[in-house]
Amino acid sequence: MRTIGLLGGMSWESTAEYYRLLNELTRERLGGLHSARCVLYSVDFAEIERLQTEGRWDVAAEILAQAAKALEAAGADMLLICTNTMHKVADEVAAAVSVPLLHLADTTASAVRAQGLRRVGLLGTAFTMEQDFYRGRLTAQGLDVLVPDGPGRRTVHQVIYEELCVGIVREESRRAYQAIIEDLVAAGAEGIVLGCTEIELLISEDDSPVPVFPTTRLHAEAAVARALTDEAT
Repeated sequence: MRTIGLLGGMSWESTAEYYRLLNELTRERLGGLHSARCVLYSVDFAEIERLQTEGRWDVAAEILAQAAKALEAAGADMLLICTNTMHKVADEVAAAVSVPLLHLADTTASAVRAQGLRRVGLLGTAFTMEQDFYRGRLTAQGLDVLVPDGPGRRTVHQVIYEELCVGIVREESRRAYQAIIEDLVAAGAEGIVLGCTEIELLISEDDSPVPVFPTTRLHAEAAVARALTDEAT
């Protein structure tokens, strides 16, 4: 098995899910006592969040690029950025290393297309829902992407940063998300992309009338599949 490099800590709540999923999926594939071969670099999310808020994405990109180099030096054969939002700097991170970066939006788009769907609702941070770095990548792969209205986007974003990133899961917030999902479905969404790795702590398939696409799980599944292939890609 090739070594998976995890660029995590954004937040550590969802990075812990990555670690759990990678190991569970590896055991399912290989059986017995097998677990994932991986290395983790966990950044201080408070620093990254401050840079996001200040719009200093170039500085954040440099921090993640240096972390990516450290993962490569530690033996990583591929890299995962364990957050949707920081894929805004995915190109800079990929350029800093010689090993491949498995892009989260690509694995998500593949999963949506595999179910024969085209129009999806996207939930995530305000950066992910409102900017083009993620939506545009999905659109380029043939998907029609819907996002909540302004109040809905504010609610989704606030719950992520003020609750889920600090380990708070509230039934009231689940109901608020369900109402937003219902609105997206009414607008024509055939599926819902959980486009923030923390959202899976709150929302599951049971909370939506249409299929949901849990990006953390999809990313982990794609990473294990690639790590176990016979030839490097």
